Amino acid sequence: MATALLVYSGNAINSSLNVESNLNHRLILDSVSNAINEVDSHGEFYSKSIKLPDTGEYYVIVLEKNRLTIEYDGKKGESYVPFIDPYSTYKMYPGHIYDIEKTQEGKILIT
Repeated sequence: MATALLVYSGNAINSSLNVESNLNHRLILDSVSNAINEVDSHGEFYSKSIKLPDTGEYYVIVLEKNRLTIEYDGKKGESYVPFIDPYSTYKMYPGHIYDIEKTQEGKILIT
């Protein structure tokens, strides 16, 4: 009985840690998505700098067409950023600062 209780407790703790990790990564993805939408809605030459948090876990965010994807620990989350037109596919990494700009051509540029 005690062993079963320990196993259950261990599984519950691991499950809650996974939920917290998933939530943190989802918040990062939503933050990037909101920044891109803000730049897009303000018109040409508007720019915004964002710093991706270093969570201690490796992740990569990819912007491809109008889809934003975060990949971490073999998991994947997606968000759509409608009506944007990026110059190319961009990869963003934790701890880096990125400038998001809407150019004269109306395209999103991330440097």
